This record gives sequence, structure tokens and C-alpha cells, in this order.
Amino acid sequence: MGKIWNETKECMSRDDMRRLQSERLKKVVERVYYNCEPYRKRMQEAGVSPADIKSLDDIVKLPFTSKKDLRDYYPFGLLSSPMSEIVRIQGSSGTTGKPIVAGYTRRDIEIWGEVGARCLTAYGLGKNDIVQVSYGYGLFTGGLGAHGAVETLGGTVLPMSAGNTEKQILMMHDLGVTALACTPSYALYLAEGLAASGLPREEFKLRVGAFGAEPWTEQMRRDIENKLGIKAYDIYGLTEIMGPGVGYECEFQHGTHICEDHFYPEIVDPVTSEPVAPGEKGELVFTTLTKEGMPLIRFRTRDLTRLIYDKCECGRTAVRMDKIMGRCDDMMIIRGVNVFPSQVEAVICETEEFEPHFFITVDRVNNSDTMEIKVEVKEQYYTDDIRGMLKLRESLAHKLHSVLGIHPDVKLVEPRSLERSQGKAKRVLDKRKFTND
Repeated sequence: MGKIWNETKECMSRDDMRRLQSERLKKVVERVYYNCEPYRKRMQEAGVSPADIKSLDDIVKLPFTSKKDLRDYYPFGLLSSPMSEIVRIQGSSGTTGKPIVAGYTRRDIEIWGEVGARCLTAYGLGKNDIVQVSYGYGLFTGGLGAHGAVETLGGTVLPMSAGNTEKQILMMHDLGVTALACTPSYALYLAEGLAASGLPREEFKLRVGAFGAEPWTEQMRRDIENKLGIKAYDIYGLTEIMGPGVGYECEFQHGTHICEDHFYPEIVDPVTSEPVAPGEKGELVFTTLTKEGMPLIRFRTRDLTRLIYDKCECGRTAVRMDKIMGRCDDMMIIRGVNVFPSQVEAVICETEEFEPHFFITVDRVNNSDTMEIKVEVKEQYYTDDIRGMLKLRESLAHKLHSVLGIHPDVKLVEPRSLERSQGKAKRVLDKRKFTND
């Protein structure tokens, strides 16, 4: 068994966990009902009161919460604590429209650090590790979330934030950084910078990566591991619930363990909103069981996954969720076919000739959907041989068609020609959103 930060909670029996969740659910329902007017009204409209919630089985009686609710009651309408008890506000990284903001009490921040420490411990990190946090700091939960996790663990945090690649690599090298926390797309960007720096890889002590904030495939994981020479782990969080630390992979990487003593997960059908059978895929829904500042009841994440309840080889009994296959709102319907960017990424990353950098443009021409995919070719495969490049393009187009079920227009571009992201990767432009049908 690998190291475990909180064995009492991470290895709790399923029956004991369910009893704990039931007790905490009753308390959080009372908290929002008596301290948050929008929740009280919503529950009254649904004909449910705190007295009706006697155990976890009753959670289905409660109404859902969505991102729209957070925007409708922006900024503080969903708080369940007075502002005098709110010590921090975090928010979404979006640049348009009203942001999503969440208030945290001091106890919320303590819990966030504790669940974050569980994650880092599962990755094999401890007090002697130096963790370079290259998530963005500020409203976005990534930077401060990972920062608090390292401090709770007792390790050394290097708060780099994103950007300034040259300095990132210099500090990583000179300070003997052993772990990197950032988005997977930025990890690949740093890998390119490290390769170009001329610094010998053996002079770096980097061995672990904690990557999240965007979906990434197993192929992308292998690419990061090969280029950085590390073990790459998934860390899961979301602005509305509690940033990085909601879930994490262990050494066996058979799914993401959820800290379900604090965040109760459900899977529902994204269309009907009804619970799906155990093990089936659907939309992930969270209820915060211990959050004080802004608890959320049955929050629809829009993430698509499934839950795994078998005991893990690591000894943890906490439920695991499968790799996020995409988001309900990332799904594109093209010529009647459901397409996810993650499907495109998986095909590209498992093909030797291409870099894991691509950009999808969806449009509508003459009342017909079009899908263009620009893909970077690796330097050693990019040539002036038109016939060879055409053959490479046709091979990729065929693979994409077999996975997607539609024929995309594939365009091969030279290495390092697509824009790199220092935060969440932007890989899709759907022009249909800006035109009237």
C-alpha cells in the first residue's frame, strides 16, 4: 500500500462512509435552507423541507443547481455564511459575461488544503518535495488551490504561476524542483521549452506532475511523461465546488478517487436528469457535504464520466470516477453526430507522426456542417514531399473518420505553428454560434 494522508477517511468502509455522508447531507441541507433564500425557495417549490432528508437515499428529492444559478444570483446570492465569515473569494477564469464566484470560510480553506494534501500524498510526494505551481494565480482556483495543498502537506511551494517559460525552466533546474502542477497543455509547452533550453535532462530532479483543469487523454499522458521524464497524475477540481483536490489518482491510476466525505457524487442522464444504473456513464453531479461559505446541492458539472465503487489496489475505498470523456457543453453535433474534442486528441496522440497540438474549426456552409482540423506534424516527419504529406494526411483523415463517424477536413501544418496555451487549452472554434441559421 502506498502512502495515505488520511487513512481514516480514505479507507473508510462503504457502510461507514454512507452513514457519514447521510449525517453531513442533513446538516448541509439545513444550512442552505435556513441561510440561503434561493435554496429555500427552490426547495419549497419542489415540496421538500430539511425534515424530509433523513438519509442519503433522499438526495433525489432535492432540486439540481446549475452554473446558470450561480450567474443569476451573482455575486453573493448563494452564500450560506455572512460576509464577515468569508475569508476568500475564488472565481472562474472566463473572460466574457458574468464570472462564477464562490466564497470560502476559514474552515473551507482548511478542508481544501487537507483534500489537496491527500492528492499529493497519493502521488508519492512529501515534506522533502519542492512543488512548482504553474497554474494561474488569482481568481482561478488552480494556483492557490495547489499552493494550499503543498503547504498543508508540509512541502516547499514554488508559486510560479503561468507564463515566462524561460524562467520557469531556470527555476525548475536551479531549485531542484521535484513536482510540477499545471494544465497538461502547459506541461507540453514547458517540455518544448525544456528541450530547447539546452539544459541536460539528467540535471533536473523533476519526477511527478499534477495536471488538471482540462480533459486530457491517456495518449497525452504518455507524451508528457516521455518528454518530461516524469510520472503524470490527474488532479480534479472545479471552480464551483472546490478547485484542485476534489479528486485524484493514486499510484495505480485506475480512476480518480473522489474525496467523497466532502463531495458526494452522482451520475445522471444529461438529458432526462434521472440517475443512471451503477457503472453507466452520464453527467457528474456533486453535493458539497461540508462547505460553509457557498455549499452547492446537486450541482451539475456537465462533465461526462462513470463511477467505480470497487476497492482500489492502493487500499483506498473512496469511489473512483473514470477519465472525463468530455463535457456536455463541449459536445459538438456535426451532421447529426456527437463529436468530442477528446476523441480527436486521442487519435492524434496515438499517431507517431503528429504533435499533440491541434485546432478544430466548425462552420456551416450552404446549410451543411463543416469540420476542419489543423494538426501539427512532428519536425522529423514534416517535408516538402507533397506526395508523402498527402499520404500522411489521408491516413489521419481515415483514422479520424473511423472514430468520429464523419469526414473532417484535415490540414497538416508545420511544427510550432499553432498557438500554445499557458492555461486551459483553446482547441475549438464553432463559428455556427455566431451565425443565424
